[in-house]
Amino acid sequence: MSTTDSSISNASITIPYLTVVVVWSTTPLAVVWSSEAVSPVMAALLRMAIAAVVGTMALRFWRISLPWNNLALKSYGYAVLGIYGAMLLCYLAARLVPSGLISLIFGLSPMISGLFAFIWLKEKGFSGVRWLALIISILGLARVLGDGMDLSDGRLAGVALLLGAVALFSASGVLIKGVNIKIHPLAQTVGALWCSVPLYLLTWILIDGQLPTLDPGNRSFWAILYLALFGSLLGFVSYFYVLQKLSPTTVALVTLITPVIALTLGNLLNQEPLTMSLLQGAILICLGLSLYHWGDRLQQWLIPSSKNLTMEPDSE
Repeated sequence: MSTTDSSISNASITIPYLTVVVVWSTTPLAVVWSSEAVSPVMAALLRMAIAAVVGTMALRFWRISLPWNNLALKSYGYAVLGIYGAMLLCYLAARLVPSGLISLIFGLSPMISGLFAFIWLKEKGFSGVRWLALIISILGLARVLGDGMDLSDGRLAGVALLLGAVALFSASGVLIKGVNIKIHPLAQTVGALWCSVPLYLLTWILIDGQLPTLDPGNRSFWAILYLALFGSLLGFVSYFYVLQKLSPTTVALVTLITPVIALTLGNLLNQEPLTMSLLQGAILICLGLSLYHWGDRLQQWLIPSSKNLTMEPDSE
């Protein structure tokens, strides 16, 4: 019986973890495909609207409350920075850059989040090693933008949009962390989605206004549906579940795994070239991420006395 209970327990962690890996790995390519038949703004609007409706149904089915008090609205508002601001920029960039690069640049979000938390929330922990990690990752991004990408076709603008998206996504997570409210991850998602949908609708009216003609035989249709059900709901809820059950170190592996898978999928399914500069840049970015997550621990293991030396008072 204990073996059965153990296997069930392992499955309850493994399945959500694999779900996060799969969803995060496939989302960039799905974003690119979703805006092939419709405008990027409409693709994002349809994704968020479908996710909001399905999410509301899920809340009612599981009898999870959706609070609308001041603290909840504040939390939803901060989440809108990511769901509307970051995702809108990401969708606009998706027509300019390959999906693998989207995943690579979004891989920088843990470091940007840590930097924002250090600045805004006065959290300690952004050590010299983490500054070095950030510099290495920036050098990796610079390598990607080196001689391996043709920037004349608007890809530089696409990269700028993605960097803005990562900044908004990271800022959203840090600001939400500062709101003292306990709310179910699904309720947080649905509340933020409903707050984002009107903004997407207004944006669509102002810069597009064309009604979509979606064909179920087109991959854009299925990409939008996939992103709505998995990218905006299942992936997000699975991520928060994994975050509660596993150590941050184990969860951090996702940010290293997903760019590699996303690059491979983009090459195999969307014929995105894997240039030498792109691969070298990806290695540097992943090295920076690894150093960010485990560099301090490695430093303490290599130099056990370094921590004591920094805290030792001046004898004079």
